[in-house]
Amino acid sequence: DDRDPSLPRFRLAGVRQHDGSSAQPWVTFEDKVYDITDWVAAHPGGDVILRAAGGSIEPYWNIFSIHKTAYVREILNQYLIGFIDAADLVNGRPAAETIEDPFQEDPIRDARLITHTAKPRNAEPPNEELDREFKTPNGLFYVRNHMWVPVVPEEKADEHVLSIELPDGETKTYTLAELKEKFPTHKVTAVLQCSGNRRNDMTRHAGKTNGLQWGVGAISNAVWEGVRLADVLADAGLKVADATSSTQKAASEQEHPDANSLHVQFSGLEAYGSSIPLPKALDPRGDVLLAFGMNGEPLPRDHGFPLRSVVPGTVAARSVKWLSKIVVSDEESPSQWQRRDYKSFGPNEGANPDWDKAVSIQEMPITSTVTGVWVGDCVRKGKMPWMSGSKQTGGVADIGAVERKVGFTAKTQAEGAAKDFGMPGCPKETPAEPVALQGYAYSGGGRGVARVDVSLDGGKTWDQAELLDDCAVPGNCFGNKNWAWRRWRYLGKLPIMELPGSSKHCTTLVVKATDDAYNSQPETHGSIYNARGNLATAWHRVRICPRCTNNGEGKGVTWSTGETFGCGFKK
Repeated sequence: DDRDPSLPRFRLAGVRQHDGSSAQPWVTFEDKVYDITDWVAAHPGGDVILRAAGGSIEPYWNIFSIHKTAYVREILNQYLIGFIDAADLVNGRPAAETIEDPFQEDPIRDARLITHTAKPRNAEPPNEELDREFKTPNGLFYVRNHMWVPVVPEEKADEHVLSIELPDGETKTYTLAELKEKFPTHKVTAVLQCSGNRRNDMTRHAGKTNGLQWGVGAISNAVWEGVRLADVLADAGLKVADATSSTQKAASEQEHPDANSLHVQFSGLEAYGSSIPLPKALDPRGDVLLAFGMNGEPLPRDHGFPLRSVVPGTVAARSVKWLSKIVVSDEESPSQWQRRDYKSFGPNEGANPDWDKAVSIQEMPITSTVTGVWVGDCVRKGKMPWMSGSKQTGGVADIGAVERKVGFTAKTQAEGAAKDFGMPGCPKETPAEPVALQGYAYSGGGRGVARVDVSLDGGKTWDQAELLDDCAVPGNCFGNKNWAWRRWRYLGKLPIMELPGSSKHCTTLVVKATDDAYNSQPETHGSIYNARGNLATAWHRVRICPRCTNNGEGKGVTWSTGETFGCGFKK
């Protein structure tokens, strides 16, 4: 045994005594032993880690593949206490353990989703589907799971129980059937967006980040249906001090607690927990729901069946799925997801910041993205999915409108292209090709999107996109504020570019949005960099480059980009 002699050896029989019921839970990994007592409370999966206590954590990591990163190993190594005794090792490792896969009952997902991790499933729709429709189809709504999907039989959904604990300790329970029968049903159209949306942008433009490398699709929009949380809390007996009283009393003299000092903690069936300030829950214009419907159907299993909270305008981490318990408390949820994961820091604070000094993310800042780009003939022929006859609403309706907007006729532009590229060899530069862009913009807190600015030359010059009025369509928008996203479209002309061989042969398309409070996106990810990669809301940039072809592919210019979908592009 030539391993570090300064560390003790433990027999596996002794390790097994430190199981999930022990005051000092231990786990093993490879040939090492770890005391995870101090880590359980901070573990992102909560006390689920105790399933592995007393044995090897490896079979769980083989299932929860998200753990197989250097970052997670660094955390585990902080709790190293010794080695497994050589007498329990074969070829340097203990005998392999097997466990039942908790994900075996997970639902089948749409094959079009881009999967970042399979267990737990974390996936986003591809760009070509992301904002194709104002209301994201349920099967394409992005999936953010921290663990397996709880199994609640459909025939027993109405028996699902929600418990509500008040500050004085009094508890009241409701079945789903009672919630539906006792309270008015409301609809709210609202975006849910992960705080890590566009994290990969921050990684590519600013530095390494820890977390799922989401593209622009960790966001979706739906019509939610349920009962108002405020109504249920009132029925449960919650009473708070009258904040509008003209004679304010000291806190010690008030009969009821001050709502501003309380939080609503949500807990799900699978162990996830989070919270929001009580005033958000009670705000009559805040539209916080206990939801059981999504886009006219029962909640899908991946999205909280049979009951979830929906907190519009707020980071999706506070909209807890598979909701089973609510506690009104004088402190935030004690979970890792409230106290650590969903926070942001200054660019200088590194990978080990002071978590306690940062506030938990609640309302989301303004963001916007490009989700599709079309160039040249694709624009001239009107191949954008938002032309007439598509499912999408608003935007340019016919090719004549395209011609009027971009300032060319299909005939003359096509003749020009033939003249430029029909000759042997390649031209030195591209013509001012027509370009079409599409995307979405969104701001939290119920703030509307006032403007989307587009640049076709890296931010040197700007124009404004057309904002689609999706809420003018009956049945699309419900709620008291602007909780939904705003889709946008743009038509313009690319700058003339030199073809490859010159450093000037590419251009960067840029989009940025401003909300109705005149909040705007930061210019760079470097200015808002944080190691967790949260709130990556800088200007969205898409670099496109022309390529001359004079071979079997035909003569002319094609375009390449690795960052979005569209027409006229070569991989």
